[in-house]
Amino acid sequence: MDLEKQTPTAATTDLRASDADRDRVADILREALAEGRLTADEHAERVEGVLAAKTVGELDVFIQDLPAAHERRETTTYSVAPNRPTTGAIPVDPDENVVAVFSSAVRKGRWRAGRRIHAYAVFGSVEIDLSEALFEYQQVVVKAISVFGTIEVRVPENVSLRGTGGGVLGNFEVHTLDAADPEAPVVYVDGWAVLGNIEGRARRGRLVADILDRVQHKVDRSLRKHLDR
Repeated sequence: MDLEKQTPTAATTDLRASDADRDRVADILREALAEGRLTADEHAERVEGVLAAKTVGELDVFIQDLPAAHERRETTTYSVAPNRPTTGAIPVDPDENVVAVFSSAVRKGRWRAGRRIHAYAVFGSVEIDLSEALFEYQQVVVKAISVFGTIEVRVPENVSLRGTGGGVLGNFEVHTLDAADPEAPVVYVDGWAVLGNIEGRARRGRLVADILDRVQHKVDRSLRKHLDR
């Protein structure tokens, strides 16, 4: 599937802006400055506004008078992932448990992400890094419980990310993402932080498509070595 980052349409202007959205607009402003469409002062003023913008609609205001923004809109589409997993798509029992009790636990690298992952941090820390994971399923749920602990969930920046949960004298923070490709994986972080911290966000520079291409290249190279023997 093609997971290239794409520009949202007007129907999504109320969505919360991600860091990738801000970078996209900043790139357009930088191009406009280089082409002489903006003065240095105008560019600086707009970049400052981009950094402070909260929604996609607020970002669009800074580029609506620039040709590059309209050219990209004409050739791209945008989709919104559901806020909750499809009924029956996620099993009740976890495919994997990641537990840290007075310790730390890390799941990262190239690994196959199951449909349900349970993470428990009790006076400890858990890191679940999906930025290089192989997604066999479109929908993945990370159930996170933190008690005097910390749980961090990282995803590629071109998947969708949703969060449902809260904190009891703690912090639950998931940075919502919307992938342009309707077939992109969707990661749901559900949980509670009791005197602890749960955080979900994208890992900048990590794309599902890039990772899959790299894996395929290694497979092809290994196959060629085998055939040359």
